[in-house]
Amino acid sequence: MSPNPTQPWYRHRIAWLVVALPLIAVVASFITLFVALSNPDPVLKVTTEAAEERPAVEGRNHAATGGKQDDSAGR
Repeated sequence: MSPNPTQPWYRHRIAWLVVALPLIAVVASFITLFVALSNPDPVLKVTTEAAEERPAVEGRNHAATGGKQDDSAGR
């Protein structure tokens, strides 16, 4: 009989840590997937006719084109 008997793997705390951390990550990813699929983002209609949206659309277009103005857009 040896003075330090070896214990089975499940008696070591580090073994449970090595198993539990990846398992927790997998469970959390499935929970995240369930939440994402059950609560999808609403589809927004794209219209520029609304007066309150016009400054935002003009700003977006200005940023996307680098400040170039289209002569036909303002007339």
